[in-house]
Amino acid sequence: MKNEIPRILSALASGLVFGFGLSLSGMVDPVRVQGFLDIFGAWDPSLAFVLGGAVVVAMGGFAVMRRIKKPAFDKAFHLPSTDVIDRRLVIGSAIFGIGWGLGGFCPGPAMAALSLGSFKVAIFVIAMVMGMVVHDRMARRAL
Repeated sequence: MKNEIPRILSALASGLVFGFGLSLSGMVDPVRVQGFLDIFGAWDPSLAFVLGGAVVVAMGGFAVMRRIKKPAFDKAFHLPSTDVIDRRLVIGSAIFGIGWGLGGFCPGPAMAALSLGSFKVAIFVIAMVMGMVVHDRMARRAL
């Protein structure tokens, strides 16, 4: 357990920075996300700038990752093992997109928005977790 503490603290710090960034950028407000998706109405392009900034930061992270042998608090990097676009990926992406559009949240902003104490956010997070549990149980049965 002692070896896990730096890893856990690193994950906690990363999550706090991510949540702070989401809050600072206003991405915990579902109206802003739904405004971005409303391309034929009152379109709000601010999410595109947030996403663009995230891509730049991620590119820097991947550049650093390529130059080092292993992460600071783990034995290896945990990257996807496949790049195949299959039916499960397309259906899962569609379900994610529909939920994002209807609820105005994806998992990260939803978790950060829990700090606002909104009943609607809590219902969304409960439904999201239930969907994850159902998916995991169905995936185990398929194996």
